[in-house]
Parts: sequence; C-alpha cells; structure tokens
Amino acid sequence: MSTTTILETAAANYESYTIKDLNGCVVLKNVISPERAKYYCDKQIQWLKNFDLGFDENDESTWTAEHLPISFKGGMYYAYAAAHEKMAWEARTEPAVIEIFEKLWETNELLCSFDGMNISLPRRKDLNWSPWPHCDQNPNRKGMQAVQGLLNFAPNGPKDGGLMLMKGSAKLFDEFFAQKREQYDHEDAPPPELQYMDLFLFHEKDLKWFEDRGCEMIKVNMEPGDFVLWDSRTMHYACLPEGNQIRHVQYICMTPRRFATPKALELKKYCFENFIGTTHWPHWYVVLDLQHGRKLINDSNIRPAAEKPMRNGKVCPKDRSEPFEKPVLTERLLQLAGVKDY
Repeated sequence: MSTTTILETAAANYESYTIKDLNGCVVLKNVISPERAKYYCDKQIQWLKNFDLGFDENDESTWTAEHLPISFKGGMYYAYAAAHEKMAWEARTEPAVIEIFEKLWETNELLCSFDGMNISLPRRKDLNWSPWPHCDQNPNRKGMQAVQGLLNFAPNGPKDGGLMLMKGSAKLFDEFFAQKREQYDHEDAPPPELQYMDLFLFHEKDLKWFEDRGCEMIKVNMEPGDFVLWDSRTMHYACLPEGNQIRHVQYICMTPRRFATPKALELKKYCFENFIGTTHWPHWYVVLDLQHGRKLINDSNIRPAAEKPMRNGKVCPKDRSEPFEKPVLTERLLQLAGVKDY
C-alpha cells in the first residue's frame, strides 16, 4: 500500500458509507448511531467526575485544571490508564470501526493502538494554548504506512474545536523531506529524553512551503458517529473549542499484525497487561515504564502515558495504574491488543 492514498482506498472499499473527501483524509458518515455516540459522551463525562476533583459538566466554574485530571493540550487524556478504559476498548471494537480498517488494509488480522481520548471543554480561561502543526510519520518511512483515525461523539462544527489538517500535504511529504529539515522547538515538544521518532513539528515557514504548493489548512467538521481517517504523513493538529459544545473523541488506529516484529508484540502484550498507553502507531514501540522502573525499547515510539501525570511539580495524587472500568476481554479484543494470535 506504499502508493495508495486514503481517498483511493475509501472509494474502492467504503460503499456502505457516505464519504467526504478532504484530500489526505476522509470522513465516513454515521459509522455508529447518534445514540451510541451519546453513550460515549456520557461515559467520558463520568470518567472526569470519577476523579472526585469537583468537576461538574453543568458548572463552567469547574472547567479548570484543578478540577480535572492532567491532560495534554487541554483535553487529550493519555495517563491514568485511560487508554484501557472499558469505553475506549468498546469504541475500538465497534464492528463498523473494525470493518473500516479491515477494508483499508485488506486483512482482518489487525493490531490496535492503545491511544488516548479527547475531552476538550470550551472557553477555558486557564489554558495557554498554541497551534502545533505536526505529522506522525518519520521521513525515513516511505509511502502510507499508518492511517490514524478518530471516532467523533459530539457535534463538531466550525467553533467546536477539532482536527485541523493541511489538505494535500501527504502527497508532498517526500518532496518536503528531500532536504534536511529541523523540527520546530514548540513549547509542547517532548523533552529531549522522550523524543518521538515518528513525530515532526513544523515551523511557520514550513506551513508556507506547503501553502505555496497549493495546500490549505482546514478544520474538519463532523457529526456524532462520524469517523475520520488521515494519512500519518499529513500535517495536522487539534484545536480547542470556542463555542458551547464539549468535544468528545476516541483516537483509534489499526495496522496489519504482519507489520509487527515479535519484539513489538511482546512489548504490546506487556503494555496491555499493565494498562500502558502507546503512540498512534500499533506496531512500533519504545515504552518508558516508570511505574515498574523499566525501559523497554523497540524501534521508535514513546508515549507519555507511561509517565506519571504531574500536578504542581509533583505526581498527581489522583494518579492510577488501572482503569476505573476494565474492558471485557473478548477474543477479538485480545487479538487487536496483540495478546492472542489470529
């Protein structure tokens, strides 16, 4: 699939869904029902309230850091074993979601990332936020090697935050990186000891390079139950909501099991059994496991979810090493987790 584009794959395989083409990403409409999407919204709100920090979805004065678990960029939750909550695994194992990746990769033997969720509250006054355009594929990896996705649970219009994406940038990936490029030293860049091999942060001048070649940064709008897929070579970032709607999302990525090495599968099993999150990539790992004092290395990716969430310079008192609700361990779930053979 090295030269295949998201659109070509979608057009060939997703006849049962209405497809919105965004040149480097596609939106598949109504992948789950609005009622099912509402279920996930409610579960995510309850997850925030489970920390007993005083959060109330109906009281905007509690929409501040002191009332919420620690997040990245104001709403992305990777710590607290969030990646292995029952609701996260329920979203990953929605039959329609699995079917989408089966058709994309033309195999039913898939691995799933242990990715986080996004619960972004609008109009927060306690956040210092700035855009962070990036891509999630190392320049040395050629062609479409990973396809990221998110299942959207709440109305997501122009003012509701969400996925910002540089249309057409995936097609220019190799041309851009034909020259040596320096990453932007963004305030939210990982510290040097936690460098992601498959993360590149773009400078403002880099955005202009793509725009000069006909690309355009757009906001991807969605309805509850929509699923969006984008090529990991595509420049993108998440923006915060400004209107009245809370953003509710589960990030989901799947790739063929055959892409993973035996060592990667071993580490994946370890992550699953210890409720550790991963990067968007399901099949390449570097895991820094501070909980057990171990550093497990395999290829390229580190997920901050293995770090302790820090509050005021100390480990958050609400830190936890297992989900509030553990997933139901079905055969399909264990296969997607890399724990059980197909």
